[in-house]
Amino acid sequence: MSMENLTGHASAAKGFPVIRIVLVEDHVILRDGLRSLLEMDSDFRIVGEAGGFADGMDVVASCKPDLVITDIRLAGDSGLKLIPALKKMRPSLRVLILSAHCTDEYVRAALEAGADGYVLKEASRQELAQGIRTVMSGKQYFSTEVTTRVVSGFLGQEEKQKLESASKITPREAEVLTLIANAHSTKVIARKLELSVKTVEKHRSNLMAKLDLRSSAAITLYAVRHNYISAEALDVEEGDGSEEQK
Repeated sequence: MSMENLTGHASAAKGFPVIRIVLVEDHVILRDGLRSLLEMDSDFRIVGEAGGFADGMDVVASCKPDLVITDIRLAGDSGLKLIPALKKMRPSLRVLILSAHCTDEYVRAALEAGADGYVLKEASRQELAQGIRTVMSGKQYFSTEVTTRVVSGFLGQEEKQKLESASKITPREAEVLTLIANAHSTKVIARKLELSVKTVEKHRSNLMAKLDLRSSAAITLYAVRHNYISAEALDVEEGDGSEEQK
């Protein structure tokens, strides 16, 4: 039996589907270490590696992974440029940032680019694994230090403008905001609120325009900061995204 079959069998025994991962990291030593750490979990399979934007795009196109783990800073280019390009090429792809930086500027830029999670390089293997499974369940994941920073001061001066805009949110939009932050799909929200999918999409569009939010991750952080959901709601266990798939 091949190693691939052994890995798949072990993963099935644990009840987790195999997650196909591509690593985009310009430091070879770090990439090797990350691969070794992730391969300790039988449900993670590294299907490709790259050092920058161009080869990252090529590897993802050929390997068709479920998840890309990348840094914000890559040699000769930016991981922030890579994220939207990957999402455009493969809309179902999840992207997890693994960075040594935890500044408002970096976190904000990553979220606006479309990142699904943000883990610090000082994190433990267990936390990284939790982050991977969380974003693959349809949720967003942030290291504790990142959550603390963004909840206490996300977007800096722009937050004042959002507070003013928040007063214009209707009760129905507030309901939609809360459900989006809890990672419910548009169809699920429509069913829960007894609305059409088109109406829910309109509410979502209005919310993002009023609050100048550009991604589901940004909506989640806004909801936490303004007490629509608790910060603990970000720390979900794997499998919590089951309703999202229905």
